[in-house]
Amino acid sequence: MGIKSKFKNFFMLEDEYEYVEEEDTKDISPEEEQQAPANRKQNVVSLQSAKKSSKVILIEPRVYAEAQEVADHLVNRKAVIVNLQRIHRDQALRIVDFLSGTVYALGGDIQRVGHDIFLCTPDNVEVSGNISELINEHDFDDSRWN
Repeated sequence: MGIKSKFKNFFMLEDEYEYVEEEDTKDISPEEEQQAPANRKQNVVSLQSAKKSSKVILIEPRVYAEAQEVADHLVNRKAVIVNLQRIHRDQALRIVDFLSGTVYALGGDIQRVGHDIFLCTPDNVEVSGNISELINEHDFDDSRWN
C-alpha cells in the first residue's frame, strides 16, 4: 500500500461502498398505462389560461330566477356586479341571500358597493379598499338595506 492510498484511507477519501442504481421495474397493467397520461395532464397548467384577462359581469336582474345566472358566472370564476334597483324589495332580499350562500360555498365574497348594488367575487378575485365611507346613507330616499 502506497503513501497515497494510506492518505486516502486516513481521510476516508476513498469510497468503501459501491453505489448501484436500481431501476424501477414494476409490472404495469395496460389500464394503468392508459391512466398515467391522464394523471400527468391534471398537473399541467395551460399558459393560455394564465394569460386570460379577468372579466367583470354586470347584471340587473328583474326576477329572482335570474340569480342562477349570477351564480353560474361565479362558478366560472368571474366577478359579478349585481344592480338590484329595478326589482321588488322581497325579491332583492332573496337574491342577496342566495348569492351570499353561493359565494360562501365558493369561498368568495359579497360586498355592497352602492345603493342596491353588490359586488360578488369568487375566491380567485381579491378586493381591496373600502368605499363605504363615501356612501352617505342619508342621501338615499329608499332605506330598504338599512
